[in-house]
Amino acid sequence: MQEDIKFVMDVAEESMVSAIQHLEKELTGIRAGKADPKMLLTVLVDYYGTDTPLNQVANINTPDARTIAIQPWEKQMIAPIERAIINSNLGFNPDNNGEIIRINIPVLTEERRKELTKQVHSEGEHARISIRNARRDAIDALKKLQKEGLSEDMEKDGEAEAQKLTDKYYKKVEERIQAKEKDIMTI
Repeated sequence: MQEDIKFVMDVAEESMVSAIQHLEKELTGIRAGKADPKMLLTVLVDYYGTDTPLNQVANINTPDARTIAIQPWEKQMIAPIERAIINSNLGFNPDNNGEIIRINIPVLTEERRKELTKQVHSEGEHARISIRNARRDAIDALKKLQKEGLSEDMEKDGEAEAQKLTDKYYKKVEERIQAKEKDIMTI
């Protein structure tokens, strides 16, 4: 039975880890007014009929805090890359000189910063919900194990362990939200 409890906790923790990873991915897409190549992670380029991540068809870097420079590995990819960036709904307006595509990141207004902060908190709440769901699933599995012969004390210990995991991952969510909020609000 001890192995069953460990298995339930491992599954719950795996779920919570994936919630944190998803949160980090979503927070990366929220731009904070500073240029970061990670902002373009979700951009897929039509590369000879196949949707390919931008970082697999071009070199992406930040020459300064407000500019992202994209150097395609093949010159004929400039137009498809530009189109993919425009169609990605990230709000970027790419500018190309025939060799390099540049994206200027505008300074955020106070109102936009507040909107982005709300978006960050919303993503954090989604992560918290996923973590709570993982805890609920673990507790349900423990109750099912109790019906199959697990002692009540072991079931309660398992619930306490599930709550400890939940608290640990809630703290991680909060840390990520605060870091992103600080990043957004810093001018």
